[in-house]
Amino acid sequence: MRIQGILSGVAAAACALTACTTGSPAPTASSSASLDYVALGDSAASGPRIPNQVGAPGCQQSDSNYPHVLAEELAVASFVDVTCSGAITENIVSTPQATSSGDVPVQLDALSADTDLVTITIGGNDIGLVSTAVGCLTFTASSATNVCKDRLTAGGVDTVAAAIAEKAPNWGAMLDAVTERAPDARILVVGYGTYLPDGGCFPTQPMLPEDADYIQGSITAMNEALKTQADEHGAEFVDTEALSVGHDVCVAPDQRYFEGVIPQNPAAPLHPTAAGMAGIGDAVAEAVRAG
Repeated sequence: MRIQGILSGVAAAACALTACTTGSPAPTASSSASLDYVALGDSAASGPRIPNQVGAPGCQQSDSNYPHVLAEELAVASFVDVTCSGAITENIVSTPQATSSGDVPVQLDALSADTDLVTITIGGNDIGLVSTAVGCLTFTASSATNVCKDRLTAGGVDTVAAAIAEKAPNWGAMLDAVTERAPDARILVVGYGTYLPDGGCFPTQPMLPEDADYIQGSITAMNEALKTQADEHGAEFVDTEALSVGHDVCVAPDQRYFEGVIPQNPAAPLHPTAAGMAGIGDAVAEAVRAG
């Protein structure tokens, strides 16, 4: 999710598995070693600040992110990781991404007719979830001074839900573009996790209960839209919300799959930790093997 330009102590809110079957045969444990695998996506996949950082510096990509975990678990034949912090859907399909270390190519360029497996995590930056979460932070335990949810749903219009509805067709078009570039690939859309528990944990994390529930509810709504697009465009959806319950930003640092506003692990705020990436990678590997 988008890191650049956001307060240093804050970042975007970036799953048991569910998967929708497609016509593509599922790789088995014995066949996975022949897979050519490409990973696409934003910082929920790239792993900013998790050691060791590799690739284009501006993409803040870790060699312990879930694509690397998955590639190792499956012992794939080839692996290309073009995930990049700050990516939006257009950076996957049509527009080179500007980063602090220069432009990086359109992520779709990493695909070919030989690609067998694709994972994609995208959407959070498309709907402005970073700025929404930042706007909900408060150090005052009174909704009278922070009416984040009320403001975002004023007049009966949920602005985040409206943004999801507007962007969802773009996610479907992206999946069609991936299929066109890699027609024989199995495509897995990996969703965003449970960053916040019910009611949050103010003041440990500076967000009031109603706002924490609104933000996590918006993440759930985005995941539902991503799953719908995957179902309708021949891809599979991997749910990471259920997987990460009990591993949110409010639990002990050694139990977290996602970091809080002030990180206690080497990870970006409100982004996956190394443990989170390992858990997600293991779960996606299980989905690939299970078909």
